[in-house]
Amino acid sequence: MFTKLPQWVEYGAFALAFIAGIVNAVGLLGFEHQAISHLSGSVTLLGIKLMNSTSAALLLMSIVLSFMLGSALSGFLLTGGSLKLGRHYDTLLFIEGLLLLLSAYLLDQSYVYGITLASAACGLQNALATNYSGAVVRTTHLTGIFTDLGLMIGKALKGETFDSRKGVMFLLIIIGFLFGGITGFILFEYYSILALVVPALACFVLSITYRVYRVRTL
Repeated sequence: MFTKLPQWVEYGAFALAFIAGIVNAVGLLGFEHQAISHLSGSVTLLGIKLMNSTSAALLLMSIVLSFMLGSALSGFLLTGGSLKLGRHYDTLLFIEGLLLLLSAYLLDQSYVYGITLASAACGLQNALATNYSGAVVRTTHLTGIFTDLGLMIGKALKGETFDSRKGVMFLLIIIGFLFGGITGFILFEYYSILALVVPALACFVLSITYRVYRVRTL
């Protein structure tokens, strides 16, 4: 699967992981201290809050559902499981940017449910990357990446061939997410929740870049 992907996909995966790292850092540093780019912790907290706080449980439930709705939007606009020029990747990236911008505005106005839009943006992005990679790559969280990388290393130790391109892809995603977290911390120190504007702008840049590339290539 990875050998069939165009070379520029590695750069896209790094950029998307970087964006997700920023968004998640801002969510964790914000006044709700809520992870946004993945749902394992949110679902665990949902189970806890169902027992002692109805309002917090409703917020967590809305975050989970928003992530799924963002993924559903990707599923609606995209078809197939392989990366092909001419699909709606640029459209989805533009929508992700809009969701992050609106989330930043609402959270800045102390409307806590604005976080659901950032969650929807991450769900959209994660499904986008999953679609083009055949359900192998996630760019909004690292659990599966570390698991797969560990499996690859273990198999290599017993003599099986190590897929170097796949390994490079995983390392780029890990590094992108890490640097996104660092960048998110720095941005939050200066701009608070409005730091979400930066990953939104990055989505717009990626959308335009992909559109230009597609027009020149087709």
